[in-house]
Amino acid sequence: MNDIKQPQNYSSSKFQFEKCLVFLHKAGQSEFGNHFKILEKDHETIFKILAYFYEDEEICKNYKISTRKGLLLTGPVGCGKTTLMMLFRHFLHSVHKYPVKSTREISYEFLDHGFSIINKYSKAHFQRYQDQMVPRTLCLDDLGLESTIKHFGNETNTIAEILLNRYSLFTSRGMITHATTNLNPDELENLYGNRVRSRMREMFNLISFNSKDKRI
Repeated sequence: MNDIKQPQNYSSSKFQFEKCLVFLHKAGQSEFGNHFKILEKDHETIFKILAYFYEDEEICKNYKISTRKGLLLTGPVGCGKTTLMMLFRHFLHSVHKYPVKSTREISYEFLDHGFSIINKYSKAHFQRYQDQMVPRTLCLDDLGLESTIKHFGNETNTIAEILLNRYSLFTSRGMITHATTNLNPDELENLYGNRVRSRMREMFNLISFNSKDKRI
């Protein structure tokens, strides 16, 4: 743990932040290699996300985070958004674990399989738990970097349609969506339109990374 400076003033009744950092550090090096590091400047962001997943209502209230919404992680290329969203799955019960799906990959699935892919990641994105069908959480990675792809001549913004469907299921069934993006809110609105952006405000807690590109 020589690479991690001990955090200051980050305390919770639901989790021990120092131990979580140690776990993230080890898990990150195991999954991504010995070059993986946790920067001190990211401690507060990590603390917020841990408070969200551990449902520490007091801390979430202080940071204006709603545990009934998903997370939208924003920041420059290479700051670690996707990596952390993959690692945070280790803290979750199996029913709450989410796939991290590249939006470009989903768009290419749409190209191959058509409109069934929109349902696959929205209306059909349920799992059986304790004799009930419950909505599955999904993390859309690199929101906004996908292309609008034509399927048999029909031009569809696949991710926008998935977001709209998941919004309806968020309001009716509590379906949670997480996402990462390098784009700012105006860029997202230009890509998806005001209707989607409006619904994203209701679906997501916005959490920003200020770190530089860690891959440089």
